[in-house]
This record gives sequence, structure tokens and C-alpha cells, in this order.
Amino acid sequence: MAKDKSPRRPRAETPKGFRDYFAADVTERKVMLDAIAEVYHRYGFDPLETSAVETVEALGKFLPDVDRPNDGVFGWQDEEGDWLALRYDLTAPLARVAAQFRNDLPSPYRRFAMGPVWRNEKPGPGRYRQFYQCDADTVGAPSVAADAEICAMLADALEAVGIPRGDYVVRVNNRKVLNGVMEVAGVLDPSDPSRFEEARGIVLRAIDKFDRLGEAGVRALIGAGRKDESGDFTKGAGLSEAQADTVMGFMSAKRATGAETCARLRDLAGGSAMGLEGVAELETIAALLAVQGYGPDRIEIDPAVVRGLGYYTGPVFEAELTFEILDEKGRKRSFGSVAGGGRYDDLVKRFTGQAVPATGVSIGVDRLLAALRAKGRTSGDVAGPVVVTVMDRDRMADYMAMANDLRAAGIRAEVYLGNPKQFGNQLKYADKRAAPLAVIQGGDEALRGVVQIKDLVLGAKIAAEASLEEWKSQPAQSEVARADLVAEVKRLLGAD
Repeated sequence: MAKDKSPRRPRAETPKGFRDYFAADVTERKVMLDAIAEVYHRYGFDPLETSAVETVEALGKFLPDVDRPNDGVFGWQDEEGDWLALRYDLTAPLARVAAQFRNDLPSPYRRFAMGPVWRNEKPGPGRYRQFYQCDADTVGAPSVAADAEICAMLADALEAVGIPRGDYVVRVNNRKVLNGVMEVAGVLDPSDPSRFEEARGIVLRAIDKFDRLGEAGVRALIGAGRKDESGDFTKGAGLSEAQADTVMGFMSAKRATGAETCARLRDLAGGSAMGLEGVAELETIAALLAVQGYGPDRIEIDPAVVRGLGYYTGPVFEAELTFEILDEKGRKRSFGSVAGGGRYDDLVKRFTGQAVPATGVSIGVDRLLAALRAKGRTSGDVAGPVVVTVMDRDRMADYMAMANDLRAAGIRAEVYLGNPKQFGNQLKYADKRAAPLAVIQGGDEALRGVVQIKDLVLGAKIAAEASLEEWKSQPAQSEVARADLVAEVKRLLGAD
């Protein structure tokens, strides 16, 4: 009789499109988000945490591909037959909260939220199915002063985390202006917004890819279609050459100053009341920012910003980091966008039936953290705890007391809990933990009431750089009274 097969062991691997975050990632992300939260708090925004799970109905159709409205989410049906999904972003949950608690919340309601979101999309290099977002939104404020405030707050947040002026720009446009241009081009009918809807969606997504595809690629997508390098064909919007010229004129409307840009946009959208309204809003935003000291060196009017999502109804904005990095092929390129947002006055209306103005911005947390590392603002290294080594198993209580004294003084510390037989392994463990110091006390030191403190950072530096004479003159290990342990550790950590 054949023997039963033993059960197959599960593979120890992360699901495709997901990743694990270790100590350095988590710690640096927290430091960065704390700095952003401080800026948001200073502007009067309150924190909000929503459920990671929403109804598919609440998430709505505003997902990455308008042709597949409910693909792109991780969804399932519960025992009562309701369809649920992991949140796709932090905006749709806010719309649900604003509608559900509209009688309890102040109006306008200003909130910020930070946390993971999930997208059931094809993963790729640097593109994950779970990632962090950091959002700030104002719900209930119809004035574009709210949009101007979001832009100013975004600029302040970038500087607070370590992106200096000159290394970023917040670019602002208005979807109304683009809609006005498309009206002039004949692909938008104000009396029937659903007409030409598919073509407009293709145009929006094409323009949003201008930096990657260039003018020729965008022209192809808004025209007959585009075949990429692999031979795959993407259906175009079907615009004529004349229509495409009008849209591309909008893309190249930026001038030396915001006033000149707005004047050019007035010319392009001159036949559209909606377009002219959008230009006026841009002029108001620029004026409000100027009196606060946010000039074009920090925030500028740029018609090339459109944002691909379909729910934006007015001003849209994007934060771009302008400093250069090397790509995977060693070529120089600008770092690119790390945040974006805009006005979405119809999102809450889905729940209430009444128009509720709203505007907000979302920061790509992982991208901003990568930018800080590229700038050398954070190293990816996190200091580990002071490690109290164990020389005698029977004296574990003494070692625990040392660690407790250090912790009580606010110093991160731990006792080595592995097999203490090989002392060298304890120091190897301390190195792997990135411990700055190791505390050592054998039986002889205990009788004399002293401890040895080994400076692991200095020891590594001396071993790598110093001559024999320097090594002798700068011992990386010192002896102090047990009663002075905390004071000496504080001194050494301060020196480091």
C-alpha cells in the first residue's frame, strides 16, 4: 500500500505585488509622516481613521480603468450577499464618512488620513498592490481658497520632511479649463455631459501620460490610437487633426508667468463659459498664494497637469520633485511626481443627492520616502538598542536590571536572550541589530562592582580607518562603576 504523501509545506514568499516593511522602512516612514501630520495639524486639520474595508457600492466607479469599474479592487461577497472590498484610496471612504456623519461633523470638515490602500492591478517594478497614502481634504468649502490652502500646505509639508525649495514645485491647473478647451474642440457638450464621455476619458488619460509618452505619443492616443514598442495597440479617442491641435495647444499654453499663462488659456477657452470660469479660478488661486509668499518658485500655474481620475471637477494639482537622479540604466532624469489631488465636488453627492464641495491632496508615501533617501535626508539605517550581554546564565536577573535601568532613563535596551555560550556570537548579534553599545559584565566585574561598555560604532570605525597607534590611543571599550552605567551610556550615545 502506497504511503500517504506528507502535506506540502507552504512556500515562504510574499504574494506577488506585495512587500514586507522592516525596521528601517517603518521607522523612517513614521518620522516622515509625523512631520507631515504636524504641518496638517498646524493648518487646523484633524486626523481620521476609516475602516480598511468598504462596500463596493461605496467605493464607486472611480477606479483605475473606467472600462472595468469594479476590477482593480480586492473584493468578496459576505454571508449576507453584500459585496465588500479593501479600500482603493482614502478619498472614497472620506466621502462615505462625510455623508454618513454630515449632521455631526463641522462644515467645512478638514481631515487628514494616513494608511495602506490596496489595488488589484498588475504589479511591476516599484508598483505594488499595497502601498501607503497620506491624504488631506476639506469637505464643504466651495471657495477656491480651500484649494489654495491645500497647495500651500503641501509645499510646507514637503519642506518639513526635508525637500528644500528649488527641489520641488507644486503645479496647479483647472479641469474646467481643459473641459472648456474640449468644448471648443467639439468633444464636450455642456447640455449632454454623457456625450463623448468615452473619448474624453481617453483624452484625459493620454494627457496625463505626456511626460512619459511625449507629444507624438499623446497625439496618437487622442487620435486613431497608439502601438507601443511591444506591438500592443491602444484604442485612441478618434479626434481629428484640428481637434487634436486645439487640445495640444492647451498642453503647450504655459508661459513665463502665471498671468501670461492665464491669458493664453483665456484665448484657447474663449468660446466656453466653463473654460473662462476655470481661468478666473486659477487667477484667484495665484493671487491668494502670492500674498502668502508662495510664488512660482514653489507653486506655479501649469496647463500640463490634468490628473487622470474622472472625478475631478475644478482645480487640480501635482507636486513634482525637480532634482535629478539616475535611472536603472544610469541616465539622469527628474525624480517626478510624489503627490497629487484636486477638487471633486460630486463625490459626496453620490450618497446624499446634494452637491457637497470638496478638495484634497494625496501624497505617495513610498515615493516621497524614496526621494528623501535619494537626497540623503535619511539613510535607511536605524540605530538599534544597547545590548546587554550575558556572561553567566545564573546572573540573568542582574542583566535584566541593567536593561531596566537603561529603559527607565529613556534608552532603548535589550538583554541577549540567545545561547550565551559563545560570547563572539553575542557581539555578532549586536552588530546585526545595529547596536551602538554593548554592556559586558562577567563574574570578576560583578565582584568589583563595574561593567565594561563596548562602543561598537567607534570600534568599527577604528578597525576600518585607524592605524595601530590610533587604535591604542582610542580604546573602543571602557570600564565604569555599575552605578554610573546609565550616565556613561547617555554620554556615549550623545557623543555618537
